[in-house]
Amino acid sequence: MNRIFLDVHALQTVPPSNLNRDDTGAPKSAVYGGVPRARVSSQAWKRATRTYFKDEHLLDPSELGVRTKKIVDVVADRITALDPSLEREQALRLADETVKAAGLKTEVPKRKAAAGKDGEPEPAPQSKYLVFLSTRQLDGLARLAVEGAADITAFLRDNKGRAKQIADTHHSVDIALFGRMVADDADINVDAAVQVAHALSVHRVDNESDYYTAVDDENTDAETGAGMIGTVDFNSATLYRYAALGVHQLAANLGQGLREDEPHTDPVRRAVEAFVHGFVASLPTGKINTFGHHTLPDAVIVKLRTTRPVSFVAAFEDAVRGESGGYVREACERLAEYIPDIERAYGDEDTTLTWVLRVGPNTHKLAGLGTEARTIADLVTAVGQAVAERMDQPA
Repeated sequence: MNRIFLDVHALQTVPPSNLNRDDTGAPKSAVYGGVPRARVSSQAWKRATRTYFKDEHLLDPSELGVRTKKIVDVVADRITALDPSLEREQALRLADETVKAAGLKTEVPKRKAAAGKDGEPEPAPQSKYLVFLSTRQLDGLARLAVEGAADITAFLRDNKGRAKQIADTHHSVDIALFGRMVADDADINVDAAVQVAHALSVHRVDNESDYYTAVDDENTDAETGAGMIGTVDFNSATLYRYAALGVHQLAANLGQGLREDEPHTDPVRRAVEAFVHGFVASLPTGKINTFGHHTLPDAVIVKLRTTRPVSFVAAFEDAVRGESGGYVREACERLAEYIPDIERAYGDEDTTLTWVLRVGPNTHKLAGLGTEARTIADLVTAVGQAVAERMDQPA
Protein backbone atom coordinates (compact mmCIF):
# COMPACT_ATOMS: atom_id res chain seq x y z
CA MET A 1 0.00 0.00 0.00
CA ASN A 2 1.19 3.54 -0.81
CA ARG A 3 2.26 5.81 2.03
CA ILE A 4 -0.70 8.06 2.79
CA PHE A 5 -0.65 10.83 5.39
CA LEU A 6 -3.50 12.87 6.78
CA ASP A 7 -2.62 16.21 8.41
CA VAL A 8 -5.23 17.90 10.61
CA HIS A 9 -4.66 21.53 11.58
CA ALA A 10 -6.97 23.62 13.77
CA LEU A 11 -7.12 27.13 15.22
CA GLN A 12 -9.15 27.19 18.42
CA THR A 13 -9.69 30.02 20.89
CA VAL A 14 -10.34 29.14 24.50
CA PRO A 15 -11.46 31.68 27.13
CA PRO A 16 -9.98 31.83 30.65
CA SER A 17 -9.36 28.16 31.43
CA ASN A 18 -6.92 25.58 32.76
CA LEU A 19 -7.32 22.73 30.28
CA ASN A 20 -4.14 20.89 31.19
CA ARG A 21 -2.20 21.73 34.36
CA ASP A 22 1.32 20.95 35.52
CA ASP A 23 2.47 19.59 38.89
CA THR A 24 1.92 23.00 40.53
CA GLY A 25 -1.64 23.33 39.24
CA ALA A 26 -0.76 26.03 36.70
CA PRO A 27 -1.68 25.73 33.01
CA LYS A 28 1.12 24.07 31.08
CA SER A 29 3.33 26.38 29.04
CA ALA A 30 6.30 26.38 26.69
CA VAL A 31 8.70 28.85 25.15
CA TYR A 32 8.51 29.05 21.36
CA GLY A 33 9.90 31.80 19.19
CA GLY A 34 11.49 33.29 22.29
CA VAL A 35 8.22 34.02 24.11
CA PRO A 36 6.09 32.03 26.60
CA ARG A 37 3.11 30.27 25.08
CA ALA A 38 0.09 28.46 26.44
CA ARG A 39 0.42 24.70 25.92
CA VAL A 40 -1.93 21.73 26.04
CA SER A 41 -0.09 18.41 26.02
CA SER A 42 -0.60 15.87 23.28
CA GLN A 43 -1.58 13.29 25.90
CA ALA A 44 -4.44 15.49 27.10
CA TRP A 45 -5.90 15.85 23.62
CA LYS A 46 -5.40 12.16 22.78
CA ARG A 47 -7.37 11.26 25.88
CA ALA A 48 -10.08 13.77 24.97
CA THR A 49 -10.26 12.28 21.46
CA ARG A 50 -10.54 8.68 22.73
CA THR A 51 -13.25 9.71 25.20
CA TYR A 52 -15.13 11.51 22.41
CA PHE A 53 -15.22 8.28 20.38
CA LYS A 54 -17.22 6.63 23.14
CA ASP A 55 -19.28 9.54 24.44
CA GLU A 56 -20.49 10.62 20.99
CA HIS A 57 -20.90 7.04 19.68
CA LEU A 58 -18.57 7.67 16.75
CA LEU A 59 -17.60 3.99 16.76
CA ASP A 60 -19.28 0.76 17.76
CA PRO A 61 -18.16 -0.43 21.24
CA SER A 62 -16.70 -3.54 19.58
CA GLU A 63 -14.21 -1.27 17.77
CA LEU A 64 -12.89 0.33 20.96
CA GLY A 65 -10.43 -0.83 23.60
CA VAL A 66 -10.00 -0.69 27.37
CA ARG A 67 -6.94 0.85 29.05
CA THR A 68 -6.61 -0.29 32.66
CA LYS A 69 -4.38 -1.85 35.30
CA LYS A 70 -7.34 -4.00 36.38
CA ILE A 71 -6.89 -6.31 33.43
CA VAL A 72 -7.37 -9.50 35.48
CA ASP A 73 -10.73 -8.27 36.79
CA VAL A 74 -11.85 -7.31 33.29
CA VAL A 75 -10.97 -10.72 31.80
CA ALA A 76 -12.47 -12.52 34.83
CA ASP A 77 -15.78 -10.74 34.23
CA ARG A 78 -15.83 -12.10 30.71
CA ILE A 79 -14.90 -15.60 31.92
CA THR A 80 -17.83 -15.77 34.35
CA ALA A 81 -20.15 -14.44 31.64
CA LEU A 82 -19.05 -17.33 29.39
CA ASP A 83 -19.24 -19.94 32.15
CA PRO A 84 -21.43 -18.87 35.11
CA SER A 85 -20.63 -22.13 36.92
CA LEU A 86 -17.12 -20.85 37.68
CA GLU A 87 -16.58 -19.24 41.08
CA ARG A 88 -15.19 -15.72 41.12
CA GLU A 89 -11.88 -16.79 42.67
CA GLN A 90 -11.45 -19.48 40.02
CA ALA A 91 -12.25 -17.00 37.25
CA LEU A 92 -9.65 -14.58 38.63
CA ARG A 93 -6.99 -17.30 38.67
CA LEU A 94 -7.82 -18.36 35.11
CA ALA A 95 -7.70 -14.72 34.00
CA ASP A 96 -4.39 -14.08 35.75
CA GLU A 97 -2.70 -17.12 34.22
CA THR A 98 -4.01 -16.34 30.74
CA VAL A 99 -3.05 -12.68 30.90
CA LYS A 100 0.50 -13.63 31.95
CA ALA A 101 0.70 -16.19 29.13
CA ALA A 102 -0.12 -13.34 26.72
CA GLY A 103 3.01 -11.50 27.90
CA LEU A 104 1.60 -9.20 30.58
CA LYS A 105 3.06 -9.34 34.09
CA THR A 106 0.69 -9.01 37.05
CA GLU A 107 1.00 -8.72 40.81
CA VAL A 108 -1.17 -8.00 43.82
CA PRO A 109 -0.72 -4.26 44.54
CA LYS A 110 1.28 -3.85 47.76
CA ARG A 111 -1.02 -1.17 49.10
CA LYS A 112 -3.93 -3.61 48.82
CA ALA A 113 -2.16 -6.74 49.98
CA ALA A 114 -3.11 -6.09 53.62
CA ALA A 115 -6.77 -6.27 52.64
CA GLY A 116 -6.31 -9.97 51.96
CA LYS A 117 -5.33 -10.79 55.54
CA ASP A 118 -7.51 -11.97 58.44
CA GLY A 119 -9.53 -14.30 56.29
CA GLU A 120 -10.56 -11.72 53.69
CA PRO A 121 -10.17 -12.69 50.02
CA GLU A 122 -6.94 -11.51 48.47
CA PRO A 123 -7.38 -8.62 46.02
CA ALA A 124 -7.14 -9.45 42.33
CA PRO A 125 -3.71 -9.05 40.72
CA GLN A 126 -3.14 -6.01 38.55
CA SER A 127 -0.62 -5.06 35.93
CA LYS A 128 2.13 -2.65 36.96
CA TYR A 129 1.08 -0.21 34.25
CA LEU A 130 -1.94 0.64 32.15
CA VAL A 131 -2.64 -2.12 29.62
CA PHE A 132 -4.49 -1.32 26.39
CA LEU A 133 -6.47 -4.23 24.93
CA SER A 134 -9.33 -4.31 22.44
CA THR A 135 -12.75 -5.74 23.19
CA ARG A 136 -12.07 -8.65 20.84
CA GLN A 137 -8.70 -9.33 22.49
CA LEU A 138 -10.31 -9.40 25.94
CA ASP A 139 -13.06 -11.71 24.69
CA GLY A 140 -10.48 -13.96 23.03
CA LEU A 141 -8.40 -14.28 26.20
CA ALA A 142 -11.53 -15.12 28.19
CA ARG A 143 -12.53 -17.84 25.71
CA LEU A 144 -9.02 -19.30 25.85
CA ALA A 145 -9.15 -19.38 29.66
CA VAL A 146 -12.50 -21.17 29.67
CA GLU A 147 -11.20 -23.66 27.13
CA GLY A 148 -8.34 -24.60 29.47
CA ALA A 149 -10.21 -24.26 32.75
CA ALA A 150 -9.75 -27.94 33.73
CA ASP A 151 -5.96 -27.52 34.03
CA ILE A 152 -5.02 -23.99 33.06
CA THR A 153 -1.30 -24.35 33.82
CA ALA A 154 -0.81 -27.37 31.56
CA PHE A 155 -3.14 -25.94 28.93
CA LEU A 156 -1.26 -22.65 28.67
CA ARG A 157 2.08 -24.43 28.60
CA ASP A 158 0.98 -25.84 25.23
CA ASN A 159 -1.00 -22.77 24.10
CA LYS A 160 1.12 -19.79 25.10
CA GLY A 161 1.52 -18.88 21.45
CA ARG A 162 -2.26 -18.68 21.06
CA ALA A 163 -2.50 -16.31 24.03
CA LYS A 164 0.10 -14.00 22.51
CA GLN A 165 -1.54 -14.15 19.11
CA ILE A 166 -4.89 -13.15 20.62
CA ALA A 167 -3.26 -10.16 22.32
CA ASP A 168 -1.57 -9.07 19.10
CA THR A 169 -4.39 -9.36 16.55
CA HIS A 170 -7.80 -7.73 16.08
CA HIS A 171 -6.65 -4.38 17.46
CA SER A 172 -9.32 -1.83 18.29
CA VAL A 173 -9.44 1.46 16.42
CA ASP A 174 -8.05 3.44 19.37
CA ILE A 175 -5.13 1.04 19.78
CA ALA A 176 -4.47 1.15 16.02
CA LEU A 177 -4.51 4.94 16.14
CA PHE A 178 -2.62 5.71 19.33
CA GLY A 179 -0.48 2.60 19.68
CA ARG A 180 0.36 0.38 22.62
CA MET A 181 3.58 -0.08 24.57
CA VAL A 182 4.03 -3.19 26.73
CA ALA A 183 7.17 -2.87 28.82
CA ASP A 184 7.37 -6.60 29.61
CA ASP A 185 6.96 -7.89 26.05
CA ALA A 186 7.88 -5.68 23.12
CA ASP A 187 6.57 -8.35 20.73
CA ILE A 188 3.00 -7.18 21.35
CA ASN A 189 3.74 -3.47 21.06
CA VAL A 190 1.73 -1.55 18.47
CA ASP A 191 3.26 1.40 16.61
CA ALA A 192 0.93 4.39 16.75
CA ALA A 193 -0.56 5.55 13.46
CA VAL A 194 -1.21 9.02 14.90
CA GLN A 195 1.20 11.69 16.08
CA VAL A 196 -0.35 14.56 18.03
CA ALA A 197 1.56 17.78 18.64
CA HIS A 198 1.35 19.78 21.83
CA ALA A 199 -1.15 22.56 21.14
CA LEU A 200 0.55 25.97 21.35
CA SER A 201 -0.86 29.46 21.51
CA VAL A 202 -0.08 31.50 18.41
CA HIS A 203 0.75 34.47 20.65
CA ARG A 204 2.50 35.29 23.90
CA VAL A 205 0.62 34.15 27.01
CA ASP A 206 1.22 34.92 30.67
CA ASN A 207 -0.65 32.90 33.27
CA GLU A 208 -3.00 34.70 35.64
CA SER A 209 -4.34 33.78 39.06
CA ASP A 210 -7.89 33.99 40.39
CA TYR A 211 -8.39 34.55 44.12
CA TYR A 212 -11.70 33.11 45.26
CA THR A 213 -13.68 32.77 48.47
CA ALA A 214 -16.58 30.60 49.57
CA VAL A 215 -19.07 31.49 52.28
CA ASP A 216 -20.46 29.01 54.80
CA ASP A 217 -24.24 28.95 54.24
CA GLU A 218 -24.85 28.24 57.94
CA ASN A 219 -22.90 31.24 59.21
CA THR A 220 -24.81 33.77 61.32
CA ASP A 221 -24.56 37.52 60.85
CA ALA A 222 -22.07 37.55 63.67
CA GLU A 223 -19.80 35.11 61.88
CA THR A 224 -18.04 37.13 59.22
CA GLY A 225 -15.38 36.03 56.82
CA ALA A 226 -15.06 33.29 54.27
CA GLY A 227 -15.40 29.61 54.97
CA MET A 228 -12.75 28.86 52.39
CA ILE A 229 -10.28 30.84 50.31
CA GLY A 230 -7.97 29.76 47.52
CA THR A 231 -6.43 30.56 44.17
CA VAL A 232 -6.63 28.92 40.75
CA ASP A 233 -4.31 29.69 37.85
CA PHE A 234 -5.62 30.17 34.31
CA ASN A 235 -4.93 31.68 30.92
CA SER A 236 -6.73 32.27 27.64
CA ALA A 237 -5.35 31.60 24.18
CA THR A 238 -5.84 31.02 20.50
CA LEU A 239 -4.26 27.60 20.02
CA TYR A 240 -2.70 26.02 16.95
CA ARG A 241 -3.46 22.30 17.08
CA TYR A 242 -1.94 19.65 14.80
CA ALA A 243 -2.07 15.90 14.30
CA ALA A 244 -0.63 13.61 11.63
CA LEU A 245 -2.22 10.26 10.77
CA GLY A 246 -0.33 7.62 8.77
CA VAL A 247 -3.18 5.90 6.94
CA HIS A 248 -0.91 3.07 5.75
CA GLN A 249 0.18 2.37 9.36
CA LEU A 250 -3.44 2.49 10.50
CA ALA A 251 -4.41 -0.07 7.85
CA ALA A 252 -1.55 -2.36 8.92
CA ASN A 253 -2.54 -2.06 12.59
CA LEU A 254 -6.20 -2.79 11.96
CA GLY A 255 -5.50 -5.80 9.77
CA GLN A 256 -8.61 -7.74 8.82
CA GLY A 257 -11.91 -5.92 9.18
CA LEU A 258 -14.62 -6.79 11.66
CA ARG A 259 -16.93 -8.14 8.99
CA GLU A 260 -15.83 -10.41 6.18
CA ASP A 261 -18.51 -9.08 3.83
CA GLU A 262 -17.36 -5.44 3.95
CA PRO A 263 -14.84 -3.79 1.57
CA HIS A 264 -11.29 -3.88 2.92
CA THR A 265 -11.22 -0.08 3.02
CA ASP A 266 -14.24 0.26 5.34
CA PRO A 267 -12.50 -0.32 8.71
CA VAL A 268 -9.82 2.23 7.81
CA ARG A 269 -12.39 4.71 6.50
CA ARG A 270 -14.44 4.44 9.71
CA ALA A 271 -11.31 4.89 11.82
CA VAL A 272 -10.18 7.93 9.81
CA GLU A 273 -13.61 9.54 9.99
CA ALA A 274 -13.83 8.95 13.73
CA PHE A 275 -10.37 10.38 14.30
CA VAL A 276 -10.94 13.53 12.24
CA HIS A 277 -14.27 14.16 13.94
CA GLY A 278 -13.01 13.28 17.41
CA PHE A 279 -9.77 15.26 17.23
CA VAL A 280 -11.47 18.36 15.83
CA ALA A 281 -14.49 18.40 18.15
CA SER A 282 -13.05 17.06 21.42
CA LEU A 283 -11.87 19.22 24.29
CA PRO A 284 -9.80 18.45 27.40
CA THR A 285 -11.95 18.86 30.51
CA GLY A 286 -9.41 20.12 33.05
CA LYS A 287 -11.16 22.54 35.44
CA ILE A 288 -14.15 22.66 33.09
CA ASN A 289 -16.65 23.08 35.94
CA THR A 290 -14.68 26.12 37.07
CA PHE A 291 -14.30 27.78 33.67
CA GLY A 292 -16.89 26.25 31.28
CA HIS A 293 -14.47 26.61 28.37
CA HIS A 294 -16.73 24.96 25.78
CA THR A 295 -15.43 26.15 22.40
CA LEU A 296 -14.88 24.64 18.96
CA PRO A 297 -12.22 25.49 16.36
CA ASP A 298 -12.64 28.63 14.28
CA ALA A 299 -10.80 26.96 11.42
CA VAL A 300 -9.82 23.43 10.42
CA ILE A 301 -7.54 22.50 7.52
CA VAL A 302 -7.12 18.86 6.49
CA LYS A 303 -4.45 17.71 4.03
CA LEU A 304 -4.24 14.27 2.41
CA ARG A 305 -0.75 13.77 1.04
CA THR A 306 1.70 11.08 -0.07
CA THR A 307 4.99 12.86 0.75
CA ARG A 308 5.39 13.29 4.53
CA PRO A 309 3.50 15.02 7.35
CA VAL A 310 3.92 18.79 7.48
CA SER A 311 3.06 20.96 10.48
CA PHE A 312 2.36 24.65 9.91
CA VAL A 313 3.42 25.73 13.40
CA ALA A 314 6.37 27.68 11.94
CA ALA A 315 3.85 30.24 10.70
CA PHE A 316 3.63 31.35 14.34
CA GLU A 317 7.34 31.24 15.30
CA ASP A 318 7.08 35.02 15.30
CA ALA A 319 4.28 35.39 17.86
CA VAL A 320 1.05 36.97 16.65
CA ARG A 321 0.61 40.38 18.27
CA GLY A 322 -3.11 40.80 17.90
CA GLU A 323 -2.89 44.39 16.79
CA SER A 324 -6.42 44.19 15.34
CA GLY A 325 -7.82 43.41 18.78
CA GLY A 326 -7.72 39.61 18.62
CA TYR A 327 -5.59 36.77 17.35
CA VAL A 328 -7.75 34.66 15.02
CA ARG A 329 -7.74 37.05 12.06
CA GLU A 330 -3.97 37.50 12.01
CA ALA A 331 -3.41 33.77 12.63
CA CYS A 332 -5.53 32.95 9.57
CA GLU A 333 -3.64 35.53 7.53
CA ARG A 334 -0.37 33.93 8.59
CA LEU A 335 -1.58 30.48 7.49
CA ALA A 336 -2.98 31.82 4.22
CA GLU A 337 0.47 33.20 3.40
CA TYR A 338 2.60 30.38 4.80
CA ILE A 339 0.77 27.29 3.50
CA PRO A 340 1.05 28.05 -0.24
CA ASP A 341 4.72 28.91 0.19
CA ILE A 342 5.70 25.70 1.96
CA GLU A 343 3.54 23.57 -0.34
CA ARG A 344 5.20 25.16 -3.37
CA ALA A 345 8.66 24.50 -1.95
CA TYR A 346 8.15 20.98 -0.56
CA GLY A 347 4.70 19.68 -1.44
CA ASP A 348 3.24 17.68 -4.29
CA GLU A 349 0.26 19.55 -5.69
CA ASP A 350 -0.67 16.67 -7.99
CA THR A 351 -1.27 14.22 -5.14
CA THR A 352 -2.27 16.51 -2.25
CA LEU A 353 -5.92 17.15 -1.41
CA THR A 354 -7.05 19.96 0.90
CA TRP A 355 -10.29 20.70 2.76
CA VAL A 356 -11.16 23.76 4.83
CA LEU A 357 -13.85 24.13 7.50
CA ARG A 358 -14.10 27.65 8.87
CA VAL A 359 -16.41 29.84 10.95
CA GLY A 360 -16.83 33.62 10.96
CA PRO A 361 -15.37 36.56 9.00
CA ASN A 362 -11.98 36.39 10.72
CA THR A 363 -11.21 33.20 8.78
CA HIS A 364 -12.05 34.42 5.28
CA LYS A 365 -8.37 34.48 4.19
CA LEU A 366 -8.37 30.65 4.36
CA ALA A 367 -11.21 30.31 1.85
CA GLY A 368 -8.97 29.72 -1.16
CA LEU A 369 -6.73 27.07 0.36
CA GLY A 370 -8.90 24.07 -0.52
CA THR A 371 -12.36 22.60 -0.93
CA GLU A 372 -14.67 24.23 1.58
CA ALA A 373 -16.80 22.05 3.84
CA ARG A 374 -19.96 23.59 5.26
CA THR A 375 -20.19 21.30 8.30
CA ILE A 376 -18.04 18.89 10.26
CA ALA A 377 -20.15 16.06 8.85
CA ASP A 378 -19.36 17.20 5.30
CA LEU A 379 -15.65 17.37 6.13
CA VAL A 380 -15.56 13.93 7.76
CA THR A 381 -17.43 12.27 4.90
CA ALA A 382 -15.29 13.87 2.20
CA VAL A 383 -12.03 12.92 3.92
CA GLY A 384 -13.17 9.35 4.57
CA GLN A 385 -14.21 8.86 0.96
CA ALA A 386 -10.95 10.29 -0.36
CA VAL A 387 -8.92 8.00 1.92
CA ALA A 388 -10.84 4.92 0.71
CA GLU A 389 -10.30 5.92 -2.92
CA ARG A 390 -6.60 6.59 -2.35
CA MET A 391 -6.17 3.17 -0.70
CA ASP A 392 -7.58 1.46 -3.77
CA GLN A 393 -5.09 3.11 -6.10
CA PRO A 394 -2.27 0.81 -7.26
CA ALA A 395 0.95 1.02 -5.27
